[in-house]
Amino acid sequence: MLSENIRTIRKAKGLSQEELAVRLNVVRQTISKWEQGLSVPDSELLAALSEALETPVSILLGEAVSEPEADTLKAISEKLEVINLQLARKQRSEQRKAHWFFISLAVMIILITAVLSLLNSPYLGWNYSDPETAVLGTAFHSLEWIFVRTAPILLIGAVIGIIMTKRKDL
Repeated sequence: MLSENIRTIRKAKGLSQEELAVRLNVVRQTISKWEQGLSVPDSELLAALSEALETPVSILLGEAVSEPEADTLKAISEKLEVINLQLARKQRSEQRKAHWFFISLAVMIILITAVLSLLNSPYLGWNYSDPETAVLGTAFHSLEWIFVRTAPILLIGAVIGIIMTKRKDL
């Protein structure tokens, strides 16, 4: 039984006797003797053979592999169902968080735009002969300039995000 299993599994894995011998650090004749039933590997070599063929020792020795029972399959399917429900709940939670993030982003952009419109760039009337005021005024102007150019793109992205994360199962 062992000799037939070694030969069958070796061939199924696409290995020659020489290749298997190299993996096990033995000579090819040793593999040949095992497959002819003239000798058997010791326990150490049997474990190495099992690893080389990626097959459990019990299969090599000819032990019958039992099929999973119906109860085991039922328990596994129940566990998978629970896992799927947990993943779906997590995905809905993440979708809800993303939806509220996009709503908050859109509201912030609108509020900042409104504030900037109401203030009408007050730093423009500052006395820029003072170096500290000049630096501060330039910084405010740069931030406002960047915001005015990026806000429409961010707002469009936020609206698209709101639409894409809206729950469809209502």
